[in-house]
Amino acid sequence: MSSTELPGIHAAAAAVAPTVSAVRVAEGEELRSVALAGLSLTVRSRPARAAGPAPALFVHGLGGSSQNWSAMMPLLADALHCEAVDLPGFGDSPPPDDGNYSVTGHARAVIRLLDAGGRGPVHLFGNSLGGAVATRVAAVRPDLVRTLTLISPALPEIRVQRPAVPTAMLAVPGVASLFARLTRGWTAEQRTRGAMALCYGDPARISDEAFRHAVAEMERRLELPYFWDAMTRSARGIVDAYTLGGQHGLWRQAERVLAPTLLVYGGRDQLVSFRMARRASAAFRDSRLLTLPEAGHVAMMEYPEAVAQAFRELLDERGGS
Repeated sequence: MSSTELPGIHAAAAAVAPTVSAVRVAEGEELRSVALAGLSLTVRSRPARAAGPAPALFVHGLGGSSQNWSAMMPLLADALHCEAVDLPGFGDSPPPDDGNYSVTGHARAVIRLLDAGGRGPVHLFGNSLGGAVATRVAAVRPDLVRTLTLISPALPEIRVQRPAVPTAMLAVPGVASLFARLTRGWTAEQRTRGAMALCYGDPARISDEAFRHAVAEMERRLELPYFWDAMTRSARGIVDAYTLGGQHGLWRQAERVLAPTLLVYGGRDQLVSFRMARRASAAFRDSRLLTLPEAGHVAMMEYPEAVAQAFRELLDERGGS
């Protein structure tokens, strides 16, 4: 199959989500569910404050959700109509009917969402796994992407950083169930602190309120019977994407991206190496680079003002649209 072909839906029964705690919706945000063939996606939106805004779509990383963009969307609401999607099996979106959690499968979901809503071309943002997904979308459907903003994108590395190894190990059959058993006694607070220590350059920057919200979201996710399956299969999807070469490879697809691209890398990122910034800058033909020495893996959550300002500069280059 060509890298420009996205696989079709195969008939399969999706796991039914149980009744769990409600997803948090910040003031000014709205949630809606979009039913598509073979999947249902939850979309978090923050309507623009001005008339005639350009559309934007935000795509989260592995283990994240649309809430990862709640700090940055208000900073761009004067210029953009911001929407953030929960990828299949994450946030408030149920698993896909076909169980496909590959990078291509997630890219297909994003493309279907954009096609169904008629919102393209959009300013497309992606973090980590979402960065790999957004790269693939921009490469195979350039008509859907005005600009591309990638924050610590999960593009293939030859030397994976040591703290990223446990995440990659989730792709190995049996490891996720073993880890789930070994950590059965961990509280949601312990899990949240561990995730934040891994993803933030400085966890001390997290407010008490933000930490409480994150713990509540972790508690909610652990109630979902498909939580570990979505994590495992998506981690496997990243590993599989890393091993693809030729026209199927993410670096080759990065070279095909036509949209003006903003790359954001954190100097304290433990999951995506800061040294990859130079290679990414060379791969994307129309790129500009923002480096944040103190940031970790989720710069849009740690330094939303800096990322938003860099995007505004990109927008100004394009005449504000």
